[in-house]
Amino acid sequence: MAKIKDKVKNALDEARMLVLGAQVLVGFQFRSVFEQGFDKLPLPSQLLKLLGLGLMLVAVALIISPAAYHRLVERGEDTHEIHRYTSRLMTWALLPFCFGLGIDFYVAAQKVFDWKVGAAAGLFGMLLAASFWYGLEFYMRRERAGEIKALKEESEMSEGKDEGQDEKEKLNNKIQHVLTECRVVLPGSQALLGFQFISVLTESFDKLPALSKYIHLASLGLNALTIVLLITPAAYHRLVERGEETEHFHRFASKILVAALVPLALGLAGDVYVVVQKVSDSQLVSVVSALVLLAIFWELWFGLTLYRRTQRQYAD
Repeated sequence: MAKIKDKVKNALDEARMLVLGAQVLVGFQFRSVFEQGFDKLPLPSQLLKLLGLGLMLVAVALIISPAAYHRLVERGEDTHEIHRYTSRLMTWALLPFCFGLGIDFYVAAQKVFDWKVGAAAGLFGMLLAASFWYGLEFYMRRERAGEIKALKEESEMSEGKDEGQDEKEKLNNKIQHVLTECRVVLPGSQALLGFQFISVLTESFDKLPALSKYIHLASLGLNALTIVLLITPAAYHRLVERGEETEHFHRFASKILVAALVPLALGLAGDVYVVVQKVSDSQLVSVVSALVLLAIFWELWFGLTLYRRTQRQYAD
């Protein structure tokens, strides 16, 4: 079982991971109102954009609240109360995220297609986020309830003893590292998502060929999937593991982080196609540019790393 100071640190780190992205998206939501394309949206879409902005502001308020609580109530002390408070608020903060993503998906798809496709895209985006941030967690929480309880009992029995401290410290470091790595990728992905949403409202987007619009929407969806995956470890840690440091969580978070790099690379390559096509007006150059970038990403993120991993396995 993790020490309370480590549990509080992890909870606050996970809150920081969410608030960075939330603030970036709020900025883009504010800016979207001043884009020329916003005035061309149907009134329901404009009102939904305002609702999405309000939901993201609520999420920011919830995520920042633990910092104020920690300073004013707990006076900076690491207590079980601040850990429970942070966990509860982070759980609720993800709900506005789900609805906000759904609204932005609706507006983007509705502008390119029609309101029916927009509604389907919005509902899919909202359900996708809810499935990863709530559905998976509530299912696994029931599955792992017995194991988490046993870990707590074992910790209470061994409290004050030094046995296994090195292993616990090593596991604690590994979990902190994987959460930090999620934080490294997440803000950039969320800033890219904000750019992708706001691009749909620009005058230049309306002049793009139909294929470029479709690729941009696909890239937007892939990047949104990246963000959903990167936030999932924080939700899983709060709801399933109750903030405990377990080898199961480390393996889960590691797999999710690596999986998130796949749609991230595809989404970036897709938008490179759109940008190069607009500048060069050549489909061949656009496709080659996107494929070269995708190859570079996947070679650095998967090819080189898997090669080095295989080398070490053979060396051992």
